[in-house]
Amino acid sequence: MILVITPEMIFPEETDIINEMFQEGLDLLHIRKPWISRNEMIELISKIDETFHSQLVLHTHYDLGKEYQISRFHFREIDRQEEMYKSFVKENTISTSVHDITTYNTLDKEWEYAFISPFFPSISKKGYGLNSTIKEEIKHRNNPDVKLIALGGIDQDNIHEVFESGADGAALLGAVWESEEPLKVFRKCRNVLMS
Repeated sequence: MILVITPEMIFPEETDIINEMFQEGLDLLHIRKPWISRNEMIELISKIDETFHSQLVLHTHYDLGKEYQISRFHFREIDRQEEMYKSFVKENTISTSVHDITTYNTLDKEWEYAFISPFFPSISKKGYGLNSTIKEEIKHRNNPDVKLIALGGIDQDNIHEVFESGADGAALLGAVWESEEPLKVFRKCRNVLMS
């Protein structure tokens, strides 16, 4: 499974690229734009082909889910700890983020998957993950109910390592959006998995 997380700021021709990635087999798109207003979020979602709305995951403005037939919601670690997700468990698919395997192993089966980061040194957050041991920690995974999605520093050159380590999926962010050709990077990552 390959997921893409949007950049925090609006990216030129972002929705055109998103629609093309979906046409080329993108599994899920996480809309993570903490600073945009509700109206900007509506505009963004409206520009994504509605046939893909069921593959969108909202990080904010959860109330727009019903309006756009979006039933996937992501909750940050702090939101999970404060149980902000409780009213979404029924009839929706929820995901969260963790930063160590011990926390991941304690997640209940109400979570479909969890991002674990940083898997490799981050591309978008310079210096983040340089001393990460997440990749080595995965061998201590013992939670059979929640899929594990690797995040951080993943690109076409190392995506195979994500799956070899036992992760269920890879989330792309910096490799795609910091590239001059985001679609090409996505395509290369997907091709590695298809070959």
